[in-house]
Amino acid sequence: MGAVLLVIHIAAGATALAAATVALLTVKGGPHHVRAGRVYAWAMTVICVTAVPLAIAGSDLLLGLVAVFSFYLVFAGWRFARNASGRPRGVDWAAVAVMGLTGLAMWGYGGALFLRGDSQWVTMAVFGFIAVALSATDLRYHRAPARAGRQRIARHLTNMLAGTIATVTAAVVVNVETRPEWLAWILPTLLITPLIAWWNRRVLRGGAGFGSPPG
Repeated sequence: MGAVLLVIHIAAGATALAAATVALLTVKGGPHHVRAGRVYAWAMTVICVTAVPLAIAGSDLLLGLVAVFSFYLVFAGWRFARNASGRPRGVDWAAVAVMGLTGLAMWGYGGALFLRGDSQWVTMAVFGFIAVALSATDLRYHRAPARAGRQRIARHLTNMLAGTIATVTAAVVVNVETRPEWLAWILPTLLITPLIAWWNRRVLRGGAGFGSPPG
């Protein structure tokens, strides 16, 4: 059973990576972008659903926490795209709470790893910071009086691209061996986060990014 889940998990990861590339390079809001986004969201859902039992079977808490972390990014990004009114529902509040708690759990586990001399505490510290920061930012958005327009698109963009980082990270971790081990987990975040920040500024100013029509 574990072998079957692993095959499904890997196939979903490859699908998510391909779909994310298409969504990134096509016109935002266009039919190709929308279809690729749907495929990406479903593939990431499969990744999370298969990662949790794999993490339990392998007693790999890091994998389980990262799976929940990654799923929130895509789920929240999908909600921001679908919810044009910007009015949060119960599922949005619950998702933000779970993300925040996951970030705190990452910090707690990171502390335990540090005490054991495991260098992966760095991964948990960084991912925990991202989880807490994103949940706090999304929480502020949900509580703001104005929830539509560019801010909604910026939140969609941030979460979806962060989810893409998680997908790329999985590919790097599996295929590239680094010393220290945490470097493979952190490198995609270090490289892609500046792109997210740049693209967010473009969106909030009414400009265009990759695959977007001129603004």
